Amino acid sequence: MGELDTEEQAIVDTVAEFVDRDVRPVARDLEHSDTYPEALIERMKELGVFGLAIPEPYGEVKVSTPCYALVTAELARGWMSLAGAMGGHTVVAKLLLMYGTEEQKQKYLPRMATGELRAAMALTEPGGGSDLQAMRTRARRVGDGYVVDGTKTWITNARRAGLVALLCKTDPDAEPKHRGISVLLMEKVPGFEVSRDLGKLGYKGVETCELSFSDCHVPASALLGAEEGRGFAQMMRGLEIGRIQVASRALGVGRAAFDDAFRYAQERESFGKPIWKHQAVGNHLAGMATKLTAARQLILHAARQYDSGARSDLEAGMAKLFCSEAAMEVALDAIRVHGAYGYSTEFDVERYFRDAPLMIVGEGTNEIQQDVIVRQLIARGGL
Repeated sequence: MGELDTEEQAIVDTVAEFVDRDVRPVARDLEHSDTYPEALIERMKELGVFGLAIPEPYGEVKVSTPCYALVTAELARGWMSLAGAMGGHTVVAKLLLMYGTEEQKQKYLPRMATGELRAAMALTEPGGGSDLQAMRTRARRVGDGYVVDGTKTWITNARRAGLVALLCKTDPDAEPKHRGISVLLMEKVPGFEVSRDLGKLGYKGVETCELSFSDCHVPASALLGAEEGRGFAQMMRGLEIGRIQVASRALGVGRAAFDDAFRYAQERESFGKPIWKHQAVGNHLAGMATKLTAARQLILHAARQYDSGARSDLEAGMAKLFCSEAAMEVALDAIRVHGAYGYSTEFDVERYFRDAPLMIVGEGTNEIQQDVIVRQLIARGGL
């Protein structure tokens, strides 16, 4: 492939083997029964998936972002929910590496690297949607700590995470507003409740929850870094890797849909020949393959930009926007290729069709991505 060195390619190949051997045979049943994939998550821990973004001395291996993206895509090719289980976890790991105090890194990263400690991030609020600066979750400074009150929603892994990176207001009167926002590293302490699980169209198996904080006391050392008011900028940088991750999930779902359709089109015959020879079906396959090839390159482009240390919200936004829309189109085309069987729960294509929309609305809606992209285009003077 020429994109990764031999060692990193071996990591991607190992995850691909895990997906083919252990994930794909059981994903349909687990997904339909909305069962948490305990055994698969344990295997992911053993493979080191939760520590891919955590370097020594806290972890054993730190891979490049292109490698991380391709591992994510392989997991999503098996079952998108598995990639979701490590998405927010990685964002929190990156936040700690970039902005955490040495004490915070020592406390959390070694256990996060093994997957013993799982992390989630809490940004969205009920009624708040993508307008993060309008958040109402508040952390008041009291004595030598903070008292947190508020509600967050759409939090993946909330029940099983032992650490939640909470975006909240530490100074509601700050101007501009983003200067009053901080990130608190929240453990499951009194006053922090996982209040309910949200039902979903797809993205089954892993929990997505609402969190409530009521008179919740945490020490001052819970503040990410040592300075208040940096949380919005910190989280925006964190979302760059988050959006590359979501784009990679979309690529994985799209690839699974294409692979199933490609195989089916060669096996199924109508009017005396394999259906791929009918131009209508062949054209679908050609379009699907082209979109997925472009999607993969956009992800690698964004991943390389991220690794350069330069701002990559434009590139990550473009990847997330294009890949998620492509995954939705490819998933629908896979149903067309399968005909009535594509609508059957005995085939996997209906699952891809239900999983794909998450990437369109998750990690910032695609409408927000377009806003991010055009603002950055203006700031950079064009392409």
